[in-house]
Amino acid sequence: MPRTFVLPDLGEGLTEAEIVSVQVQEGDLVQEDAPLLEVETDKAQVEIPSPFSGRVQTIHVAPGQTVKVGQILVTFADAEGAPEALAPPARASAVQAGLDPATTSAGAAATTSRAGRAAVASGAAGLPAATASPPPVAGPVPATPSTRRLARELGVDLRMVRGSGPGGRVLDTDVRAATAGGGAAPVEDGRAPATREHQLAVPATSKPLATVGLEPPPLPRFEQWGPVERAPLSHLRRTIAERMALSATLVPHVTHFDRADITDLDALIRRNLDAGRAQGVTLTLTGFLLKAAALALRDHPAFNASLDAPAGELILKRYYHLGVAVATDRGLIVPVLRDVDQKPVLELARELAALAQRVRDGKATLDDLRGGTFTVTNIGALGGTGAIPIINYPEVAILGVARAREEAVVREGQIVARLLLPLSLTFDHRVADGADGARFATDIVRRLERPDALLLGL
Repeated sequence: MPRTFVLPDLGEGLTEAEIVSVQVQEGDLVQEDAPLLEVETDKAQVEIPSPFSGRVQTIHVAPGQTVKVGQILVTFADAEGAPEALAPPARASAVQAGLDPATTSAGAAATTSRAGRAAVASGAAGLPAATASPPPVAGPVPATPSTRRLARELGVDLRMVRGSGPGGRVLDTDVRAATAGGGAAPVEDGRAPATREHQLAVPATSKPLATVGLEPPPLPRFEQWGPVERAPLSHLRRTIAERMALSATLVPHVTHFDRADITDLDALIRRNLDAGRAQGVTLTLTGFLLKAAALALRDHPAFNASLDAPAGELILKRYYHLGVAVATDRGLIVPVLRDVDQKPVLELARELAALAQRVRDGKATLDDLRGGTFTVTNIGALGGTGAIPIINYPEVAILGVARAREEAVVREGQIVARLLLPLSLTFDHRVADGADGARFATDIVRRLERPDALLLGL
């Protein structure tokens, strides 16, 4: 009898996900563990593999659709009628393509390519068949996540691209070559693919944001003053919006500002850049910030906590897993480094670089994004003199860092240039008072101004 595949339990209380892309078509023969769908949860984008080999009979979902855990995604044909194994080349192609069902993939659903439409036009004009695009590939296309992302950005349907890599893998050069042909691939139902402008104007998958507290008043008809576009929020952006509104509504935020003299720390980083690179590590300010914050949290446990308001209890966490805000093209994502207080700065720098790259490449797992106790957001690379970040609920504090600048400072009666780093500690006023925040921030500043001790974990 037919076999059904439902959205599996995603863990950590996640109950739904948005379909980003469906990577197979009805009638495709797929292999166990081959990419089946890509979904976006409140935490990350995840590529879901096929649970078994067989022929896809019915696809029950579409990109942009929100599905609940346990909802049927795909129905496979009768197991007795399914082939025992797929052809070896298909397996080789998937392996050589580096497809890993546990990794995530950034971006939106793949759009149809322009190459197919060019092929149709060429055929109508009587051009030789050799100039036409290759026939669509059956089953998942062997390509790395970065190549898939490039295809989405350039509007290329990977099924219409002939791969030149090992085992037929589609390379970045193949994708770029496909864009040179112009046009777009035909769509299954025969309709022309929607342009980006059309998609913005017709948000078919939009749904209202969850609101906390007061209901917002109705918006005016902006169309009466000029043309507008409506762009549906992605699942991640919608989640960020709801979480920020929840935090801002429930938590009474208060922010303490301070500055750290990181002249010596900056000199230490510069002196050890080459030595760090020799060990495969790039020393950065963020690694020292994380270490300083984790050590300060051990002495100020109220800021490494969560408030259980219904129970009237403060949950003090005896572990120090720090989140780092990472800007991506999909929105702000906060991966987590674990046991920061126990690790040397060099190891933190190595882990942070690898973790941030996984997030930007869309390969972060759910475990990379949960369990944080305190968050650091460093906007210094983007500029600015300061910021008041919103607490990452249910945490109770967040450290904001702006760009360090040389300023004139009086030291021992002399005016000298020193490198000063603006800091802002935003915390939940229900669990700590202003004096507590000032002491905690001062502890972080003190550690940043003693970089040699910080390297030793003191």
